Amino acid sequence: MTSAYFTYNKAKVIQALRYHFISRREIKIMMVLVNVFAILSAGLFFFKKISPLAFLLSSALWFIMMILFWYLLPHIIYRKSATFKDRFRAVLDDDAFEIENLRGSRAWEWSEFSSWMESPHFFHLYFNPRSFFIVPKEAFEGDEEHAARKIFASKINNP
Repeated sequence: MTSAYFTYNKAKVIQALRYHFISRREIKIMMVLVNVFAILSAGLFFFKKISPLAFLLSSALWFIMMILFWYLLPHIIYRKSATFKDRFRAVLDDDAFEIENLRGSRAWEWSEFSSWMESPHFFHLYFNPRSFFIVPKEAFEGDEEHAARKIFASKINNP
């Protein structure tokens, strides 16, 4: 059994949310398509096959998408979620993952998680592609981080 107390650091949570968005398959596909569209429109504009307005619109689409996924969505989610302002205790044992705070606790059996991912500062535990919980790595001291990683790898089946 491994347990850890933690709070969330805003800058690190924003970065973790960015990792979440960028790691989603549909977002990756959309980013590739928008980048190909922007490169194609730049080439067509260079060869004078399209008007400057069409090139401007494709560039604006690229900038809007990057601003949306890199800045707006992570900040909106952080601001709306009270979870990131609380102090928690995470307990990892053979049967379940449990989270406690001053208001109560909630445990999930490992089978309730569909996958997990590791980013530079967090472990992302996914219930489904859009619902997840993040646990800061800094909550685990020394070898406990490695022990937590081993528990997640053995208990949660990544697709």
